[in-house]
Amino acid sequence: MIVFSAKLSAKHQQRLTHKFPDEQFVFCQSPEEAKQYASDAEIYVTYGGDVNETLIQQAPKLKWIAVLSAGVDGFPFSLLQQREIIVTNARGIHAIQMSEYAISMLLQVYRAEKKFIENERNHVWDKTIRIREITGKTMVIVGTGAIGQGVARIAKAFQMKTIGISRSGKEKEHFDEVYTIQSLKDKLQEADFVISVIPSTKETKEIFTYEEFQAMPEHAVFLNMGRGDAVNEEDLLKAIREREIDHAILDVFQHEPLPEDHPFWDEEHITVTPHVAGLSPEYMMRALDIFEKNLDVYLKGENDWVNLVDLTMEY
Repeated sequence: MIVFSAKLSAKHQQRLTHKFPDEQFVFCQSPEEAKQYASDAEIYVTYGGDVNETLIQQAPKLKWIAVLSAGVDGFPFSLLQQREIIVTNARGIHAIQMSEYAISMLLQVYRAEKKFIENERNHVWDKTIRIREITGKTMVIVGTGAIGQGVARIAKAFQMKTIGISRSGKEKEHFDEVYTIQSLKDKLQEADFVISVIPSTKETKEIFTYEEFQAMPEHAVFLNMGRGDAVNEEDLLKAIREREIDHAILDVFQHEPLPEDHPFWDEEHITVTPHVAGLSPEYMMRALDIFEKNLDVYLKGENDWVNLVDLTMEY
């Protein structure tokens, strides 16, 4: 039985049942509804937020968890290893929309778009507003996976120098240089733009503290669209208020939704968006493409999985 706790439209349900007519699909409207089918689930398809020890223990037949998003934060990795349960995700399908988000947000800051929109609303004609160019700048991208490479690719259209930071430091396409995480502070000193797209792991929690923001030039723009727990939010607020950096663009936070009374909302030099960088009308089509390829692999008993999650590395 293939149980979906991820809600699918009728169109997508028909696509799967037509392509795999011999399989038993259970399409649920919510994770709560899906729980009643966990005991019979051999394959569990989810956005990831409902995967915990309780679910795994209630699913004795479970062989594969297909996550239709990139994040596997908080998964019970030890139990999954013990049970030898396969986990795949949809990493890579966010590269296009998140790259567009990053460049659009940087342009928003450098072209002072928030101020122009405010002036338009108030019928103010002001040609003295400072406008800058992103072309030819240096971008440090922390996380060199599919999203990081996508951002670097578009940055090259603006003739930027692209520096990647990753666990391994291995060369990656579209990056001029790649260094290990141990070089982060040194490389931050060169950055006009810092883009964080790292996954959430034990090693990356609060990797950006006040020291990292101090290491950036005062004109630097910091953008986080990876994981909210990569940033010490109190340190970031302090860095903004003390003008250690020029601007922060935040799409992810330690607690979501961001509380209405959070100080980030009122800071002139912080742009807040509600975790939308990865949204796209093409999202589900891309996620199901990966799922279908992996379902073929599973049914044929093969091993060439797409986006197999390393349970020891936790991503």
